[in-house]
Amino acid sequence: GLSSDGILHTIELREEDAFIARDYFNKAGLDEKIIVHTGNALNIAGSLNETWDLVFIDADKPGYIDYFNLVFPDVKKNGFILADNIFFHGQVLQQEVKGKNAKAIMAFNQFIKARSDVDKVALTIRDGLYLIRKL
Repeated sequence: GLSSDGILHTIELREEDAFIARDYFNKAGLDEKIIVHTGNALNIAGSLNETWDLVFIDADKPGYIDYFNLVFPDVKKNGFILADNIFFHGQVLQQEVKGKNAKAIMAFNQFIKARSDVDKVALTIRDGLYLIRKL
C-alpha cells in the first residue's frame, strides 16, 4: 500500500478523464494523497522531479518505450514499472503482427526482454501485464 507520507501521481491526457478521477478521489477522501495531472504524460512526467517506487504505464502504445526510458532513471533500485496491455488483444501472439499499436507493443516487449538491468515477468492476466523490477 501507499505509505503514510506517500503521494500518488496520475496523468490523464484528457481534462474530462482528469475531472472524473479527481471527483472519485475526492469522494474517497484521497484528494490529499493523489495528485492528478492533465496533459501529455511525456511532458509532465519529465517535469515532476521525483523518484519512483512504482510506475504504471497504460498509455498510447507507440509511446511505451519513450515512457519507459523517461521514467527508468528515476525509478529507485528494486522499484517497479508495470506495463499494461502487453498482449494487445492477443495480436502480439499472432504469426504476423499487424497494426501500429500491436507492432509498438511487440517492439516494447522485445525491448524489455533484451534488457539486463531489470528482472521481468509477463503476467497472463487479462490483456497481459509486464512486471519489471529495476536491478
